[in-house]
Amino acid sequence: MSTEKKKVRPANTRKAKPDKSRKKKDGLGKRSARWFREMKSELKKVVWPTRKQLVNNSVIVFVVMIISGVVIYAFDQVALLVVQTLISLG
Repeated sequence: MSTEKKKVRPANTRKAKPDKSRKKKDGLGKRSARWFREMKSELKKVVWPTRKQLVNNSVIVFVVMIISGVVIYAFDQVALLVVQTLISLG
């Protein structure tokens, strides 16, 4: 015989399973209305940028796009030159 004690849970501490038949399904209109209410409340929490920040970030994006375009164009021209050189050799 073991001297260990077993842990006994009282019967009233068991979790009751939710009754799925009692759960009422909302209609499409109610779900849509709730979604828009929740979206509105979330948008109130957003910290919107100031005009100065928006202009600054937009300028940065345009400058990076122009630099990327120039780099891609330069790579394309070098690759074109290499391919034309290889073709002229053959």
